[in-house]
Amino acid sequence: MDTPTKYAVFGSGSWATAIVKMLCENLDEVGWYMRSTYIKEHLLKEQHNPSYLSSVEFKTSQLKLSNDINDMAAYADVLIFVIPSAFIHGELSKLTADVKDKIIVSAVKGIMPETGKLVGEHFHDVYDVPFENTAVIAGPCHAEEVALERLSYLTIACADETKAKAIAKTLASDYIKTSTSDDVVGIEYAVMLKNIYAIAAGIAHGLGYGDNFQSVLMSNAIREMKRFIKKRHKMKRNINDSAYLGDLLVTGYSLFSRNRMFGNMIGKGYTVKSAQMEMNMVAEGYYAAKSAYKLTKKSEDIDKLPIINAVYQILYEDKDPKRTFQKLTDKLD
Repeated sequence: MDTPTKYAVFGSGSWATAIVKMLCENLDEVGWYMRSTYIKEHLLKEQHNPSYLSSVEFKTSQLKLSNDINDMAAYADVLIFVIPSAFIHGELSKLTADVKDKIIVSAVKGIMPETGKLVGEHFHDVYDVPFENTAVIAGPCHAEEVALERLSYLTIACADETKAKAIAKTLASDYIKTSTSDDVVGIEYAVMLKNIYAIAAGIAHGLGYGDNFQSVLMSNAIREMKRFIKKRHKMKRNINDSAYLGDLLVTGYSLFSRNRMFGNMIGKGYTVKSAQMEMNMVAEGYYAAKSAYKLTKKSEDIDKLPIINAVYQILYEDKDPKRTFQKLTDKLD
């Protein structure tokens, strides 16, 4: 493949803003689609996103901004989608441009809740994008640390190694180290699941559990993640690699983690609705818990995935967090 010359990011949240910042380190021009006209106009005038990572200043001469998803899809060779999973189906319903020859990169950290499909599967089925033209971005990497230019790591997964390396090179910089993988399906599920486990870690903290329990929770979470992914996509993978275990740990432990923050509020007694309103940010793990539960109910006994089950019960069945975690402690080892 010729190295793509045009990249575009779709979304205006913190992770989208961080990815645009990374691309601006290496590209003369970066496309950026956002639904909000206000954010677009503010960026052009003030050189920063008014809602997320506002400390990051951009050279507007490097940005090609648009509120039209089809114009941006037509412009770029590599389309990086960073729209929250709860809203991506609605946004993609506007997409009529021909993208079958584009490279589609998911940084969504979730699956399509309406269909249960991975983002790559959706583009393959609806837009005829070959699977070898789909990729996934995984961490461990927090947007806030990218803004601070703290050393961070990314994994780019694509079935085509040449494409993976080209994308990885374009995202790399002095403070971003990149690696590649061919486990597109496994990593896309992993970036969804880690947010559920981060909510569990937050609930545990809010309930007053200490570091000893958190370590047991995380060690069980990585094994649970392995069982979930293996059931859906068998291939040789090391679940202890950074794209799986590393991303899980940073999301479960970091003070920057919105999913942990959301869980912490639930553990302290907030209702789901009140926690969402106070955060004013999307906690992907909330939607991921329902998607993972529905996928599991179709194919296997949910009791084999007790952490996912516990989080689902608390968030969607209004189960008491304290009693639910008391039962969960007996299922961990």
